[in-house]
Amino acid sequence: MQLSTKVFIGFAIGILAGVFFKEQAMLIKPIGDLFLNLIKMIVVPLVAFSIASGISNMGDIGKLKRVGSKTLLFYIVTTALSGMIGLAVAHLLAPGNGFEMSHISTESVEIKEMASFSETILNMVPVNPIQALAEGNLMQIIVFSAFFGVGMTLMGKKSEPTKKLADNLTEIMLKVTGVIMTFSPYGVAALIAASVGEYGLEIFGPLAKFILADYVGMICVVLFLYVFMLKFIAKVSLKKFFKHIPEVWAVTASTTSSSGSLPVTMKVAEDKFGVKSELAGFSLPLGATINMNGAAVYFAVGIIFVAQIYGVEMTLFEQFMTIIMATLISIGSPGIPGGGIVMMVMLLNTMGLPAHIIGLIAAIYRIIDMGHSTLNVTGDMVSTLCIARLENLFEEGTANNAMKPK
Repeated sequence: MQLSTKVFIGFAIGILAGVFFKEQAMLIKPIGDLFLNLIKMIVVPLVAFSIASGISNMGDIGKLKRVGSKTLLFYIVTTALSGMIGLAVAHLLAPGNGFEMSHISTESVEIKEMASFSETILNMVPVNPIQALAEGNLMQIIVFSAFFGVGMTLMGKKSEPTKKLADNLTEIMLKVTGVIMTFSPYGVAALIAASVGEYGLEIFGPLAKFILADYVGMICVVLFLYVFMLKFIAKVSLKKFFKHIPEVWAVTASTTSSSGSLPVTMKVAEDKFGVKSELAGFSLPLGATINMNGAAVYFAVGIIFVAQIYGVEMTLFEQFMTIIMATLISIGSPGIPGGGIVMMVMLLNTMGLPAHIIGLIAAIYRIIDMGHSTLNVTGDMVSTLCIARLENLFEEGTANNAMKPK
């Protein structure tokens, strides 16, 4: 039985256990927490080694510029388009119309003041790389590792021993990932059981229409954006893609973390689709940090939802600004569980809309965040496959196989 099948069986068992045992299902949550800790344990070294190794193996600065610019372009454009799709779906389904105001919680959510653009740029660069590694600051780790990789590339043959070390360390971390993933069916089952047991199915209550609009928006992104990219840019068999991507979906939905599922995403990209490690090691860690297609849908739907609740008519310009702000905030969102709650408050405040609803959204956020994180990593994979096709960065013998169902 394939691991992906085992993981989905665990996912289904977890849902049933949560429904049947309710709060008692929380007793097995430590098993899920242990799985999460094992995943978190390997994220930082994997990102650091794979980014440095991937960049150094590009071979020359010209190639790195091409691949890097295309990666950023794909991530920014797909995030903006996802926000536009979310906006269209929100207008179509009107999730805020008819919402019962008595459900609104005035529970406050503590947030920090939003950093300015200059502060955001400065915070990306680590003053102390060792501290960034210790704190697990992925963006700072990516920046330092990128410079380290560029340095190795510029040194040419002199850096060969260091390149080989980075390659070997990356390979070791991927092997460790494989070992940890054998534990994933049990971890996924425990996490899902605990979530369903803690909140119950009644969490869908007053916010059912909001949850529906959010998920419909995400499904539309897959059907109208990702399928188009896979078919006409990546030229990858849709049958093959949807056969192997569920292995990533199950882990992402249970961890609700783009960063936490990164080891699995990289393993699937390289082993199942034949993406060269130099690209997978560069684009996927970067995507886990800045590519937030699911978050863009959520922010767009959330803004319209709140505006409709309070009867605020938004002009076309204001809706356009919603997309811009959603894209920028999505790119700045941390790829961690719950990051979207704080970011939504920031966006509502920026757009001048009341943020009282956030207390109620926070109660069901885990359910919708499962979809956001899953869409995020799917977008990372789709964009990476597109770049691999455009730059011919598939392993020998797999470039054509990627187009064939297997």
